[in-house]
Amino acid sequence: MVQPVYINRISACLPHEPVGNEQMETRLGLVGGKPSRARKLVLRRNGIQQRHYVIDPVTGEPSMNNAQISAEAVRGLVAPGFALEDLDCLVAGTSSPDQVMPGHAVMVHGELGNPACEVTTTAGICLCGVTALKYAWMSVASGESRNAVACGSEVASTLMMARNFNAEYESRVEELESHPEIAFEKDFLRWMLSDGAGAVWLQGQPNASGLSLRIDWIDIFSFADQMPACMYAGAEMVEGRLTGWSHYDADERNRRSLMAIKQDVKLLNDNIVRVTVEETLKRIMARRELRVADIDHFLPHYSSDFFRERLAEGLANVDLPIPQERWFTNLTSKGNTGAASIFIILEELFNGGRLRSGERLLCYVPESGRFSSAFMHLTVVGDEA
Repeated sequence: MVQPVYINRISACLPHEPVGNEQMETRLGLVGGKPSRARKLVLRRNGIQQRHYVIDPVTGEPSMNNAQISAEAVRGLVAPGFALEDLDCLVAGTSSPDQVMPGHAVMVHGELGNPACEVTTTAGICLCGVTALKYAWMSVASGESRNAVACGSEVASTLMMARNFNAEYESRVEELESHPEIAFEKDFLRWMLSDGAGAVWLQGQPNASGLSLRIDWIDIFSFADQMPACMYAGAEMVEGRLTGWSHYDADERNRRSLMAIKQDVKLLNDNIVRVTVEETLKRIMARRELRVADIDHFLPHYSSDFFRERLAEGLANVDLPIPQERWFTNLTSKGNTGAASIFIILEELFNGGRLRSGERLLCYVPESGRFSSAFMHLTVVGDEA
């Protein structure tokens, strides 16, 4: 028998002080010793004013890895009524794990040091935070676990440091004399992504006092049957197909900056709203009752403020024109933290005293990897006092 499941606590970890737009290149470094030509253009369009990096501003080196920042977010859930020793199920998702093997979640478990429990890793890009949450939700709903923690995290800054691109720059020095920048699909993302982690604690009953969020449903769709890869790392696009890193020797991997995150910006712009909003909501609205009047808060994760008006148009095209005064996002102040973003958005709203019992939240998380999308519906329950 499926039982209701409630988000009873939410925590976020954002390392170091916020990094402003003019500090970014100092923190990440200059590729080839030259300022990026794309930086100001990308920042002007994405609207992000500050973000967080694990890179220590004094030493210039990472002060935390992904498992550590995830563990810190999970520790933030600990309070009277919940200790790590009580945890039944831990699920963690990230697109930027510290290693290829073992899985990210067992590394988080190792950092936490709590007793043996079920531990599961979800992989992907932005969507793996939601898939982690769905696994945790289903574990509690099915009665397999008394409680569960889901975590989403990203440490993108270490992948975007200049030293990761210098081998490619030096190998192409003659070509770059006339075009002195790394490929735009790589440079573009250096000014889009940031670091952070968020975690939620789930139980089969709401908080005895205060508010909880009941998870009503989480719907996830992949459109990889229709769409090619758009955002990727550890691979090279060859004649429209990805060729993985293991097909190249170490020198070639360095020369091509193969481990860098890349994105086909045109493919993204042409399809992200059509596929992850319109096509996804057509399928969801065929099985779920969704009306604008019933949605009190819309929590969209989008990578850039450039997409805000286009997202509004996409919602209107499927007869769900949620007024923008009901939207809640912290992209401009917290940055684009990928798989952690929806947790960080929820944390600020949930812990900020703005929610009231009975209100309904609709969350939206797209992923451009090969075009996937998730929508999640939550209901606020409990007593504001």
